[in-house]
Formats: sequence, structure tokens, C-alpha cells
Amino acid sequence: MAGILAWFWNERFWLPHNVTWADLKNTDEATFPQAEDLYLAFPLAFCIFMVRLIFERFVAKPCAIALNIQANGPQIAPPNAILEKVFTAITKHPDEKRLEGLSKQLDWDVRSIQRWFRQRRNQEKPSTLTRFCESMWRFSFYLYVFTYGVRFLKKTPWLWNTRHCWYNYPYQPLTTDLHYYYILELSFYWSLMFSQFTDIKRKDFGIMFLHHLVSIFLITFSYVNNMARVGTLVLCLHDSADALLEAAKMANYAKFQKMCDLLFLMFAMVFITTRLGIFPLWVLNTTLFESWEIVGPYPSWWVFNLLLLLVQGLNCFWSYLIVKIACKAVSRGKAGKWNPLHVSFSSVSISVLSASYMLERHSELLFHAYCSV
Repeated sequence: MAGILAWFWNERFWLPHNVTWADLKNTDEATFPQAEDLYLAFPLAFCIFMVRLIFERFVAKPCAIALNIQANGPQIAPPNAILEKVFTAITKHPDEKRLEGLSKQLDWDVRSIQRWFRQRRNQEKPSTLTRFCESMWRFSFYLYVFTYGVRFLKKTPWLWNTRHCWYNYPYQPLTTDLHYYYILELSFYWSLMFSQFTDIKRKDFGIMFLHHLVSIFLITFSYVNNMARVGTLVLCLHDSADALLEAAKMANYAKFQKMCDLLFLMFAMVFITTRLGIFPLWVLNTTLFESWEIVGPYPSWWVFNLLLLLVQGLNCFWSYLIVKIACKAVSRGKAGKWNPLHVSFSSVSISVLSASYMLERHSELLFHAYCSV
């Protein structure tokens, strides 16, 4: 085990040349990121999960009821032991041959069996009230963390001059605000790991679970090798559009269609501007060129930038889907009726840090938006 740990924490991978872990130990004069700090994310993630349960029950649910959003679910399929066994053990979408066999076995016509399976599938879908509560929680958290990120970054020199992300790297002290920002983001993604098993079940459950894991790895990676300054820029940048998307979903569930369309349009504009404009011209410019000039490359630097380039490729793909969805809705003349929100963009924050979090958050939403057009 000692050999494995020594290999994993190899200084020649993680740190620039002539820098050791001993150089980054905390002193009376300065505090630096320490790997053991990340253990704080576990109890905080549990607290976030509990806050969410309380928020959805005592804040989001009364708001939904005030907006006349009902908890009534879909029509319940009549009990039938044979069909239930087929549904749970074999298939939820029986083919024509199986339908004919069930029709003979039950002495039902095929259309009645198809209707039963449709009702049974709808029975597993959450009510609009449940969807609204989940979206309101996400909206509230995304709005809070983005607002906090903006207020924090306004006071930092690297927001106004990204070269400050690399001056004196990696001997950049860890401030209380920066530490809180990172631990809060990491805790939120750990809480998503917990809540994914109780949330609305989606078809991309496995992909989303993997994305949560990758997001946690990226946040941890950028914290351990003290790339936290540029990490905060990436996190805040990728948090900018998420609250708008959740707000659009809430408007859709409340049947405020014009507001839903407006909010989704705002989301699309912010998403494309930040991902195709600000991210490559601002973040990638500093991680690829300014860091090369000031610090120079080393193994984890290459990993960091390769991940960010992958994120940019995904951003281009998601932006293409958004434009395609919007064009299709307009061309069909259904902009007023279009419901873009029955899924999640998976959303996606990223850096070495935020990279997959966007991947996660935003592909879920986009996928569902695309399916509902």
C-alpha cells in the first residue's frame, strides 16, 4: 500500500519541476490546499441532501400548490398479475408477437393490452409536483452558488487578469472563501451521488452516475495540485446558465408557456456565449498559453488541458443541439407550444474541476429537450 500511495502521489506528475509536497505544507504564514481537506465534503454533502429534503417539503411544495400544480399522478393501470409479471420481469414494451400471445392468454384485444402497458409505464413517472420541487431546489442552489462565485471572484485579481492564476504558482495561499467555494461545489456533487437513487429516474442514469464520478475527480484533481484559481473561473462560468434552465422548467410545469420560452431562450444565449465565446477565449487561453509562458508544462498540466479541450468539444456539441432544437421548433411554428424541459441537460461545472460537471448537468437537459420537440 505504501508503494501504491508513493506512486500515486508522485511529485513529478502532480507538481512543476523542483517543487515537492513538503514545499506546500501549511505554515503560520500561509495555508495551501491539502488532500485531507476534501474529507469535509462528505458530512457537508449529507447536510446538503437533508436541506434539500426539508426545502422540497416545506418551501417548494407550498409554492407548487400556490401555483395550482397538483400532485395527481397518471391513471393507474388495473391490477393484472400476468401483465404485471411481464412488465416487471420481461419487457415494458412488448412486441407484436408477445401482444398477440397475451391477447389469447387473457382473452383481451391487443389494443386493451397496449393501453394497459401504456398506463403502467406512465404510472412510474413522477407527478408534475415532484418535478417542480426538484427543479426549484436545483434552481435555488445553482442561483446561490453562482451568486457566491461572482461575489467572491469580483474581489480577486485573477478575474480581471488571468495571468494572476499562474504568478507564483503553486505557492498560492488558500483563502477561506476559495476553500469554502471548492468544498461547497464538491459536496454538492457528492450529494447528487446520494440523491440520484431517489430522484426522478431517467434513461441516462448510468451515464449520469459516471459523470458525477468524473466531476468529483476533476474538482479533487484541481484542488490537490492547487489549480484552484483557474478552477474557480471555470466553475463560475459553467454555473452561469444552470439556474435559467431550471427556472424555465419551473415555468413549464406551472404552464407559464411564454415565460418558459423566454427563459429557455435566455438560457440558450447564455450557454452559447459562455461556452463558445468566453470559455475558449478566456479560460483556454490562460490554461494553454499564459500558463506555458509563466509556469511551463509538466505531466498534470497536460492532463488538465486535455480535459478542458474535451470539455470544449462537448460544449460545441451541446450548442449545436440547442440551435438545432430551437430551429426545429421555429420552423414547425410551434414555439408557443414547445415544451423543452422534460429531461435534463446534464448539467453540466468543469475545470480540471468543472469539466464533467457540465458534461453531466447539461447533456441530461438537452437530451430531454431534444426528445420532447
